[in-house]
Amino acid sequence: MDIRSLLTRFLSHRGYHVASAMTAAEVLAIIALRPPDIVLLDLMLPRESGHDICRMIRDRSAAPIIMVTALADVRERIAGLDLGADDYISKPFDLEELAARMRAVLRRPPLPAGHAAREAGQGYRFGNWIFTPEKRALYSTEGVRMTLTGAETDLLLLLWNHAGMLLGRERIIELLYNSPGAVEERTIDLLVSRLRRKLAHGGRQLEMLRTVRGDGYIFDPGMTGPDGEAPQR
Repeated sequence: MDIRSLLTRFLSHRGYHVASAMTAAEVLAIIALRPPDIVLLDLMLPRESGHDICRMIRDRSAAPIIMVTALADVRERIAGLDLGADDYISKPFDLEELAARMRAVLRRPPLPAGHAAREAGQGYRFGNWIFTPEKRALYSTEGVRMTLTGAETDLLLLLWNHAGMLLGRERIIELLYNSPGAVEERTIDLLVSRLRRKLAHGGRQLEMLRTVRGDGYIFDPGMTGPDGEAPQR
């Protein structure tokens, strides 16, 4: 039994409604017909690039993506995460571990009540950016729009709510996924790196997301506000 059939059978027995695809065209048709809650994407496809399909999915959907890969090269996994994937699992893997990773990604808490009313408003302001979690986007005062993945949105909102505080990787995992050890700490490092690169597109380099070596990260939006004002909500 191939891995696609195996996963379809396993997840169906777990109560998931599964739609499987073998080509990019089939993937895009499924997304257009019924937007998924989560995507499992095998990077090792026979005729098409898994990375290209990841990019196409992310352009059309904010659903979390878990990459399934046999690639030993960490650079290939980083490339997938940079394209918008939320996590990865390496072959061979245990089906129960995959199910746990899916639950962890799907367990991310929803945005706090009251955020929906902010969608037509100004969002969160810091530095050159306006952050709108509901639209999963950053808008700069120079007219740049940066689309965020679901994981990036959740992380930035978490950092905003803990502005000025040192957050270790384990604490970030616990707060994002409601489960300590749900993902590897390296996944958080890659997610922070992606978010930092997007924040740097606001017209000037913004050193607001700092690494404290060996301890974690500090988000200090007040450092970069014009005229030194405090972050605004």
